[in-house]
Amino acid sequence: MLLDHPVLFKSLCYVDGRWVHSDSARSVAVQNPADQTVLGHVPMLDRAQIVAAVDAAQRAFDTWRWAPQEKRSAILLRWHELILRHQHDLARILSLEQGKPFSESMGEIAYAASFVEWFANEAKRLVGRTIPTHIAGAHLGTLMEPVGVAALITPWNFPVAMITRKAAAAMAAGCTAIVKPAHETPFSALALAQLAEEAGFPSGVFNVVLGEPQMAMETLVGDARVRSVSFTGSTRVGGLVARAAAEAGIKKLSLELGGNAPFIVTEDADLDLAVDVAVGAKFQTSGQDCCAANRVFVAAPLYERFVEQYSAAVSRLKVGTAFDGDVKVGPLMHEAAFNATAARIADAKEQGARITAGGHAHALGGWFYAPTVVADARPGMRIYDEENFGPISSVCSFDTLDEVIAKANDTEYGLAAYVCATRVDTIFQLVRRLDFAMVSVNGVKFTGAPIPFGGMKASGLGREGGREGFEPFVETKYFCLGNLGLPMTAQD
Repeated sequence: MLLDHPVLFKSLCYVDGRWVHSDSARSVAVQNPADQTVLGHVPMLDRAQIVAAVDAAQRAFDTWRWAPQEKRSAILLRWHELILRHQHDLARILSLEQGKPFSESMGEIAYAASFVEWFANEAKRLVGRTIPTHIAGAHLGTLMEPVGVAALITPWNFPVAMITRKAAAAMAAGCTAIVKPAHETPFSALALAQLAEEAGFPSGVFNVVLGEPQMAMETLVGDARVRSVSFTGSTRVGGLVARAAAEAGIKKLSLELGGNAPFIVTEDADLDLAVDVAVGAKFQTSGQDCCAANRVFVAAPLYERFVEQYSAAVSRLKVGTAFDGDVKVGPLMHEAAFNATAARIADAKEQGARITAGGHAHALGGWFYAPTVVADARPGMRIYDEENFGPISSVCSFDTLDEVIAKANDTEYGLAAYVCATRVDTIFQLVRRLDFAMVSVNGVKFTGAPIPFGGMKASGLGREGGREGFEPFVETKYFCLGNLGLPMTAQD
């Protein structure tokens, strides 16, 4: 792996300021999804070693929580600067282990760094308040206190940004962090740990552990000293995390789970814009994105023209390895994702859907699948009903606004929704009536450090980013200072 800063490629876990192997010498191979070559091996820690990481984080919390906010912010800003300084190396590591095009990886690193900068600065405004007293002679107010050790469990589709969005908020608030990344993409997390060490975080403040997934999750979530758990992943696993957290006692819990985003094109929409936005909203990260536009609903008068233009645009997307020029779609993450994608297309064909682009494995072989458009999709088809983590898109028509709102909301998920329209009354009606926590109108880009990212219904609990991003990591402490000898009114 050719890097300008070779020390970024780490194959050991990071606990209490030390790089550690598994006591049992167990390890797991990490593959490049583009060609299945082995990039390296990483240790799978034993339960006792993960408990030791909690020990370290708890010790560090006892001092980190009292560090002046200016000091915490300064270290975070150094981390931010180092992430950007080594953007190319981090993007290269990300592309090799995740498969996404290098240009997308570069974008993710910048996106990830933005959360570190945001929370470093916003934490300076994480303040309590003075409350007008209703008690004679008393002074009332609140403080914002860090909750303690935070366990951060992150996915493989955005292996850098999902860490910084959680960890920067936690550490800026005064918590210490234990990151458990996906074992498919551990090198990005370990590179962040190297830069965190260079930035000057005290030992135990930022830790990265790997282990057998269920054991690691149960150990972290089940430890009473872990006071906050933030998880990004599937709704199924999120339910297991919530159950384990409940069994371990009451603790802060943030869940960013699955999605089945509707993409609504109304009759008054700009058709060319709608096609461009739909392509971007569906096919970035090879469609492996919880915010990806899975179900495209198009007003009947525009439907056939949209299908034609959309299918042509999708057919033009270049598929290839991360470092090929102008690549837009990379491989799927693993064989299971490839097989699930192929099965959904086979199901749609059997039920009479039209395949207007793609619909087959790509000529590159391996885990590459051709970008696909399925027209005339309907409920009962897997591609319509399920979250599709792949470069496949379903399209169907609608006649009325009430109809499309009902169809869009007919899902357990409630993460993101997209609208392409020009009439303000139509836009606001859709924004208010869609049961999704985030609605993007006439554009692909809607996330970022200042906004509260999260879902409703089966898409999760809590928010990440924005001021709301601190909520999983702080408690509001109220105080009442009584009998202060303050002047009494005549009535008192």
